[in-house]
Order: sequence, then structure tokens, then C-alpha cells
Amino acid sequence: MLRNTSRRPGMVVQLIGHLGLGGAEHQVVLLARELKARGVRTEVLVMFGGGPREAHLRSAGIPVVDLGFRTFLRDGWRAVPALVRGSARMVRYLRRTRPDVLHAHLFQCYVAAAALARPAGVRVLVAGRHTAPDQHRLSAAMRLLDRRASRRADYLIAVSQELARQVRTVTRTPAAKIGVAYNGLTAGAFARHQPAALATERPVILAIGNLHRWKGHSVLVGAAALLRQRGLDCTLVVLGEGPERESLTRQARAFGLDLRLPGSRPDVGRWLARADVVAHPSLSEPLGIAVMEAMAAGVPVAASAVGGIPELLTGRGLLVPPGDAEALAAALERLLRDPARAGELAAAARAWSVEHLHAGVTVDRHLSIYGQLLSGR
Repeated sequence: MLRNTSRRPGMVVQLIGHLGLGGAEHQVVLLARELKARGVRTEVLVMFGGGPREAHLRSAGIPVVDLGFRTFLRDGWRAVPALVRGSARMVRYLRRTRPDVLHAHLFQCYVAAAALARPAGVRVLVAGRHTAPDQHRLSAAMRLLDRRASRRADYLIAVSQELARQVRTVTRTPAAKIGVAYNGLTAGAFARHQPAALATERPVILAIGNLHRWKGHSVLVGAAALLRQRGLDCTLVVLGEGPERESLTRQARAFGLDLRLPGSRPDVGRWLARADVVAHPSLSEPLGIAVMEAMAAGVPVAASAVGGIPELLTGRGLLVPPGDAEALAAALERLLRDPARAGELAAAARAWSVEHLHAGVTVDRHLSIYGQLLSGR
């Protein structure tokens, strides 16, 4: 366990692969902006280039430094000289800026940081664990890299208790060296929004997540078909993009369902305000930011009991086995046919999210960990 005494870091550098629209990238932006607001000097390093979220950082006055790494998958052997140059650039940057804490997020970043942080004189190295170890489908060599990187880091921060347990098991990390900090939500997630314009008189089931197989949207379509057979015809809205769009459209058409696919939307709060219930049918999930957003908005949730989701919803939503369309349909039917009970669950979820998932709580947790590690050294 970390010591009770702590001191405030003067500078924190975060390392991420890119600044796309994923959950880990969102948390990097949120944490960087919140740290800066607390007076902690903050900069962000990217290994493979920027992305849509880079503008959010620059608008907040947070420097973003591209290290110029390249991926073997895309660039082949041309990635080798870029690896050498990027590593040298990273060491020079860290020696020049001398941050108190280097917080590396996701596999490639904490593996690189484990090799380069010490030669660069970094005082404290933290590895941010956002995904389950088996989600990487690591080879034996990559598992060894993962284990060694975890051993070299001063501390590992997982986004859920269940993820921390998995990481301890796979990497053989001592329990005293890994902690939990839930992902945070900005104040906007808790605000009341004007409902999105959606022409339908049916109950609205909303799902949020990119259209990939492991998100389980085909299971949700199957559940909606069962509801229709039981006289509960719904409008199913899925926010996100991905390779499953055409197959989901065909599946919904075969069942005669009203499926809407508006794509990825920046106004998630307005769609949550329009929804009667939120479904989250993922087959695997480290935590589930979409579930967190629904909780903060006060919308009742039925979700797969995977990863850290039971930590969020136990007693505050309905949990079902992953991949079980029948169980998901039954849970959605309970919420839609019993609005009083659905409202009780939604109110409990919102109250819990205010206490545990607000960005202020997340940054407090990170500052506590950073400070205790610095005091310990």
C-alpha cells in the first residue's frame, strides 16, 4: 500500500499512442486539463501522431509533443529507424523537462516508458491500465514485455477493481503496487440536456459504442426482436461507427425492427435525454464509459456483467450474462414496463456517479497516488 504522507507533483507528463476518440485518450485529455486547472504543469507526449482530441488539449494551453514513432503494422521495417529516432527524442525531452511523474497509458506506451524512463532520469513512472490483458491477445514475447514493464513501473493504475485483479494475475504484480482510479466524467455529463430530435412514438433503447463485434450490438438487436414478439416494439438507436454497420442493418431489417444508426455523435447528452433506457451489451469491457455517462444522466441501464461494469451497476442497474439476448430482453422489458422501479435505479446510479465518477474525484485520486509515490521515493 502507498504511504499516507504525500507531496504535490510539480510536473506530470502523460504518454499516449495517439489522441483519437477512444476511452483512454478521452481520460488523458480529461486528466491533463484537470491537473492544469489545479496548478500542476502538464504536457502530453504522443508516440504515433495526434488526432481529434489534440485540439482539446491545445485549446486548454497544454503542449502536445509528437515523438514520431511509427507502427510495424502500417510501416513495416520503416518503423525501425523511426523507433530509434523516437526513443532518442523521448529521452532528450524527459531529460530537458525533468517531470516528477511520467504516466504512460496503454501497452505500447508503458513498455516504451519502462525502457526509457530511468535512463532519462524520470523520478516516478506510472503505468495506466485501461484494457484487460487478454484483450491484447498477447504473444508469449509480448506477455514477457508486459510483465517486465509492470515490474519496472513504480505503480500501476487500473480503471476498475476487476481489471486490477486481472492485471495482478497476468503480470504477477504485487497487490501493493497496483491501485484503482475510475475513469472520470466532466461536469457536462451530469448536466440536463435538451433531448435530441428523434421522430418515433415507440420507447427508445439507446446504445453507445463503436460498431465492433465485441460490443455485442447483434445481441441487442436479437433482444429487441424478442421484445417486439412480446408486444413491446421499440426504436433502437446505436451511436457509433464501425465495420458491423451493414450486418446490423441487415439483421434489424430481417426482424422488422426500427434501428437508427446516427453514427458517432458529439452530443451524447442530448441522446441520453431522449432515451427511455440504455443498453450496454458488450462481450468484454474494462469499465464502460457509456454506462458511466448513462448513470450520470439519470437514465436506467441494462448491461452485460463483464469487467468493471458490476462495480458500477450492482444495486443501481440491471446486469445480464454477456451474449444472452433472452436475458437482455427480459431486463429491458422490466425497465420499460416498470418505470417506477427504473426511476429508482436511475436515481441511485446518478447519486453514486456524482460521488465516485466526477472528474474532480478522479484527479484527486491521481494526485494522491502521484504525491505518495514521490514521498515514498
